[in-house]
Amino acid sequence: MGTTLALDQELNPWLAAEARFDEAAARLGIDDGLCKVLRLPSKEITVNIPVQLDDGRLEVFTGYRVQHSIARGPGKGGIRFAPDVTLDEVRALASWMTWKCAVVDIPFGGAKGGVICDPRVLSEGELERITRRYTAELIDFIGPEKDVPAPDMNTNEQTMAWIMDTYSMHMRHTVTAVVTGKPLILGGSRGRAEATGRGCMIVTLQALRRFGLTPATTRVVIQGLGNVGGMAAKLMAEKGFKIIAVVEVDGAIHNPKGIDIASLMEHRHQTGSILDFPGAENIGREEAIYLDCDVLLPAAKENEITSQNARKIRARILCEGANGPTTPVADAVLAENGVFVIPDILANAGGVTVSYFEWVQDRQGFFWNEELVNTRLEELMVNSFNEVVSYAEKHSVNNRIAAYMLAIDRVAFAIRLRGIYA
Repeated sequence: MGTTLALDQELNPWLAAEARFDEAAARLGIDDGLCKVLRLPSKEITVNIPVQLDDGRLEVFTGYRVQHSIARGPGKGGIRFAPDVTLDEVRALASWMTWKCAVVDIPFGGAKGGVICDPRVLSEGELERITRRYTAELIDFIGPEKDVPAPDMNTNEQTMAWIMDTYSMHMRHTVTAVVTGKPLILGGSRGRAEATGRGCMIVTLQALRRFGLTPATTRVVIQGLGNVGGMAAKLMAEKGFKIIAVVEVDGAIHNPKGIDIASLMEHRHQTGSILDFPGAENIGREEAIYLDCDVLLPAAKENEITSQNARKIRARILCEGANGPTTPVADAVLAENGVFVIPDILANAGGVTVSYFEWVQDRQGFFWNEELVNTRLEELMVNSFNEVVSYAEKHSVNNRIAAYMLAIDRVAFAIRLRGIYA
């Protein structure tokens, strides 16, 4: 089904998630009843949040929290603030979190949240009031044993501090484990900020071995220089990768001999843009993504690689730093062209893995040094990569369907063991 999704529905993230689920579940031979349990979210919560703006006006913002599965543990997933948040998008992201946590075998289910707002036009005070009221509306549904939010698009460690404080005020004691991605001083974990980008680098290194490549001979194009792409670029540069192009919302830059990432970060800090960087030439965004390269790392938004442009991708390895950057229709094209895809639910699972470590540390009241965090992250990511690739070879499927099959099998097994409460 992943290859036959109607083109006019291609960009709907929930339909994309369903298409991949259906194909994987069919290959596993899961019966229809259990498929319904696995496919549908456990809970979908919509809240309307009244907030007084700085100018005295009262505005109402709509927020969502979808808990897709709690079969293997508490829900886990970020909260995004954006004007284009939709329930379908949050549903899809919640289901991806279920499979992501299962792929790397950590004891969480999947959840996701979002508030429809434009953070660019809101003050810090307005964002705080939105966050606190959103948290208060969800107070009966979140918690260390129920559902553990985290940062996502346009939210950060300050947002998590507000959520933790609001929840703690209602509980009448400090509850650090209610969220992850917090400031270190409030129970955050060392290595968390770098974790998603570091995970991308770790699985890319594993993929290089299959192609007989070394970092020094590997040409990388990175799309998105935010937390994931920026950290992946920094860490890959330190490992000796040759990053030949970087793509951002306002354009792209290219240097076939490699870009000095540290200097680029300084340039962007000073100018607010990657463009006109002295160590590279400005090129078009699409032109950069279609460059001949060894690794393409999309770390921006969903639906960047579609049926419209998949045939132009010339990378040997696609490492999906973003959630859902490739549509199911594009998957089929990439497979035809022999692109080795490291799917999002594996590639960017470093973030949720270290979030799990943070949750564990909060609950223990005992914190690890960064070396231990990174060592445990690498061990888990390498094992998960090898499990997915072995599963793909064993079942003669691509890496994405293998990752879904592995994840769905684990969640289904947990549900069968637990049984259905009636």
